[in-house]
Amino acid sequence: MTNTSHRTDVAVIGAGPAGLFSIFQCGMMKMRCHVIDVLDATGGQCRALYPEKPIYDIPGHPKILAGDLVQKLEQQAAPFAPVFHLGQQVVKLEPADDARWRLETSTGVAINAKAVFIAAGVGAFGPNRPPLEGIEAFEGKSVHYMVKRREDFKGKRVVIAGGGDSAVDWALSLADIAAGVSIIHRRVKFRAAPGSADKLKELIDKGVIELVAPYQLAALEGSNGQIETVVARSLDGDERRLGADALLSFFGLSQTLGPIAEWGLNLDHNYIKVDPADYSAGKPGLFAIGDIASYPGKLKLILCGFAEAAVAAHAAYPLVHPDEALHFEYSTTGGAPGGK
Repeated sequence: MTNTSHRTDVAVIGAGPAGLFSIFQCGMMKMRCHVIDVLDATGGQCRALYPEKPIYDIPGHPKILAGDLVQKLEQQAAPFAPVFHLGQQVVKLEPADDARWRLETSTGVAINAKAVFIAAGVGAFGPNRPPLEGIEAFEGKSVHYMVKRREDFKGKRVVIAGGGDSAVDWALSLADIAAGVSIIHRRVKFRAAPGSADKLKELIDKGVIELVAPYQLAALEGSNGQIETVVARSLDGDERRLGADALLSFFGLSQTLGPIAEWGLNLDHNYIKVDPADYSAGKPGLFAIGDIASYPGKLKLILCGFAEAAVAAHAAYPLVHPDEALHFEYSTTGGAPGGK
């Protein structure tokens, strides 16, 4: 039984960068949005996992922190008065009367919309934990799967485990404020952007960062939630003991579509196949944008999600305003008026 009901033009599932930018695009065409996200705050992975990680490929921003990008997207969307339903998940999506869609959330909120933008990113996500005995006792205290505040590691001995972009980027970022940074990886080669990998090698060669490879995490030692030693072991059984105040473990995310998998969409593993002409998801009024959308040549970049949001908004306009012609207009001409 639902507790609250709403009617709107567009329901946006997911409040990550693509979802937030779709609010602005819809607002520019006088389409009102309600936004639902399972997290307690907007921003998706950018805010939940790496708010202080710099992003370098946002047009017009040579460098911007992920959290700052989210804040600017919120400011851009604010004039159009979006309604957010945070800390809840869309558990049901079904056709309603008059060619509309009905959504129901895990807290009993019902939303009736003319169009739905699924911008759910990777779906529900969580960290892949290393298989270390007793690691739960240290989680959230001295073992972390994300960095929310870079300053939290100032003056600390930090051990980073992993070989992807997150591990390399945070090793580089923390090198100048931590008391010491060691990076454990099962190979000498890293799966990171070439430029970042080159910078890491340079700091390793200078002795600024300690490389522990080819090794893997073997054990943690400490008490009362505070680690004191990280034990690493090679395939040959050689052991290294690293003094540490914090362990950052970056072994990727486990992801699941959750209820989205039950909505009868055209799925390709954990992604929704769309028509790249308008990002429609196979049913009238349904669109998928951002990382969850799949089509030939897809690039998982935030800037691509922005473009997808713009195209989907234009495609949704005749569904929301069927009797009104849309006259394409640049924002430099029409400005960005507030909305209701």
